[in-house]
Amino acid sequence: MGRPSNRSAEDLASRKGEWHADRNLNMCIRLSFLAIGAVGLLTWPVRAWDAVCHSLVSQLALAALPKDFPDFVQGPAEAERIAFLANVPDRWRSVDPWLRQSGGSWTDHFFDVEQIADAGLDIRRVSSLRYDFVVSFAAGRAANIAKFHEIDPAKNSDHTQEWPGFSPWAMAEYYHKLRAAISSWKAFVEVGGTDGEIFNARADIVNMMGILAHYVGDSAQPLHTTVHYNGWSGANPQGYTVWRGFHSWIDGGFAAKAQLKLPELRARVTPAEPIRVMARSDGRDPFFVAMLEHVIAQNARVEPLYVLEKAGLLGHGAQAITAEGRAFISEQLLVGGQMLACVWLTAWQSAPVDTYLRTQLGKRADPVRSRKPASP
Repeated sequence: MGRPSNRSAEDLASRKGEWHADRNLNMCIRLSFLAIGAVGLLTWPVRAWDAVCHSLVSQLALAALPKDFPDFVQGPAEAERIAFLANVPDRWRSVDPWLRQSGGSWTDHFFDVEQIADAGLDIRRVSSLRYDFVVSFAAGRAANIAKFHEIDPAKNSDHTQEWPGFSPWAMAEYYHKLRAAISSWKAFVEVGGTDGEIFNARADIVNMMGILAHYVGDSAQPLHTTVHYNGWSGANPQGYTVWRGFHSWIDGGFAAKAQLKLPELRARVTPAEPIRVMARSDGRDPFFVAMLEHVIAQNARVEPLYVLEKAGLLGHGAQAITAEGRAFISEQLLVGGQMLACVWLTAWQSAPVDTYLRTQLGKRADPVRSRKPASP
């Protein structure tokens, strides 16, 4: 039986959140079950899972960075800037309807894992090149169309419902942009950049860290990884909720009712460690593969979340807030921050040398080298 993928704008508007990681991604994932603390926000209760929690995850990630991470991104002003930027991608898709189809303003926020098998693809072998994947998924979907819910054209004016989402690609693409920003900054610092160039290169790093924070945060919310993003979809032998407010409750309702306190998480923070990004024999981007595995791990958390809801443990309505529900949501928050710190650290340590920029800066410093040969 096919899994419905027919989303309206109202359904997708609830796709906000931040949380969980993959045990197979070395120490970075193991750390995610330990601790996370925050700067600035540590005394605030969580009031909503949308803007506040995206900001929260970025602050937790900053707190998880090791002491030798450059301090220019950890000052109060920079921390506030990163927290602000962590919400920008949601603002893109909330204002201009013409941005809805654009990946970064809609489909980059999620990845419905189940749709990949429905299209006849092996999820662990999908291309790390976004458009190669688009071609293969489109062909697979067409060949297995009976497994997909029929799309209502009246609810698909932005033509997004044909796609499973692209969050692993978004994370990889912004990660590499962050690496490029770091490379440029190092070149300006080490090869005679002006004060203005160095200042702006730092600002570029902060910008990329903040935008990347949004997508890593989204990927850690289990309901951003599944066709069951807002109530169980399709065959439902276990009788899980089909409530269309479920996503919103997980994003904001539970946390607000539970009055989660950030100091609860402080003692569990652990310094981030880099993700292993060794070259692969299949030629795929190893960082993309790491993010794909991370998303797959969060998808494994979807049914346990529905089990908690069915058992009345998620505090909806007259239900009490329970230790089980609190533990689940807290863990997902911790994982989001920990993974983000690991991603930032990996980008910093693996940034390539910008040979071209360094050469141009060297020529500027040595006018003789920069002169063109005289015409004969």
